[in-house]
Amino acid sequence: MERNQKRFSIFIKTIMYLFSLISFAFLIGIVGYIVVRGVTNIKPELFELKYTAKNQSMIPSIFNTLLMILMVLIISLPIGIFSAIYMVEYAKAGNRFVKVVRLATETLQGIPSIIFGLFGYLFFNSSLGGLGLGYSIISGALTLSIMVLPLIIRSTEEALISIDNSLREASYGLGAKKLRTVFNVVLPPAMNGILSGVILAIGRIFGETAALLYTSGIIGRFASPKKSGSTLAVHMYKLSSEGRFFEEAFVVAFVLLVFVIIINTLSTYIGQRLGGKNI
Repeated sequence: MERNQKRFSIFIKTIMYLFSLISFAFLIGIVGYIVVRGVTNIKPELFELKYTAKNQSMIPSIFNTLLMILMVLIISLPIGIFSAIYMVEYAKAGNRFVKVVRLATETLQGIPSIIFGLFGYLFFNSSLGGLGLGYSIISGALTLSIMVLPLIIRSTEEALISIDNSLREASYGLGAKKLRTVFNVVLPPAMNGILSGVILAIGRIFGETAALLYTSGIIGRFASPKKSGSTLAVHMYKLSSEGRFFEEAFVVAFVLLVFVIIINTLSTYIGQRLGGKNI
C-alpha cells in the first residue's frame, strides 16, 4: 500500500512538473517571439510625434494609454479600496449588502469585455438615453473603471482578510480608534495584495481593445479627456487588422510588453517601500 502511494505521489509530481515546464516554455516562446519580431522591425518613424498614414506613429497612442490608465485609477481606486475596507473592517458578519456586492463583483468578472463596450457606448457615448459624452477618453475610462472595479475590490478584500486580527486587537488595546487602526496598522502590511490587484487592473487596461473600440475610438492623435483617441492595444489591433502593417503591430506589442514589465517592477518596489514586504 505504501509503495503504491509513493508511486502515485511520484507520478502526480512528475505530471505537475511536466505541465509547469510546458507552461513556462510556452511563456518564453511567446515573449521571445514578440521581442524578436518587435525589435527587428523598429523604425524611427514609429516614434514621430504626429501620427500619419505613412509613419504609423505610436507616440499619440502611448500618451493616450497613460492618460487612460491615470483616469481609470483615479476613478476606480478610491471606490474599490474604500468598498473593500467597509466590507472587511466595518460591515457586520453576514451583512446582506456585502453578500450582494460580492455576488455583483464575481458576476462582473465573468462578463465579456465587448458587453462592457456596448454598455459604455449606450450609457456614456450616446446622447439618446445616455450621458452624451461621445467617443472620448473619459467614456473609455468610465467603462474600464467598471471593468476593473471587481479586481480591485476582491484583491483588496482578500489582502485585508489575510491580516492577523492580533494586529487590530493590539492597536485597539493601545487606544487607537478604528480609522487610525485601518490606515496605520492594517493597510501597510496589506499593500502588496492591494497592489497585485492594481497591477492586474493596469494590465487589463493596457490590453483592452473591444470595450475601447466602442467608447474611446480609434483615431491616432493626442487626445484629451473629452476627445477620442486610440490606446496602444487599439492601435495594434488597427495595424494588424489592416493587413499592411503587420510588422509594425509587433513593434507595438513589444512596447506594450516593456510597459507592463516597468509597471510591475515599479509596483513591487512601491509595495516594499510602503511596508508590503513584511507580509
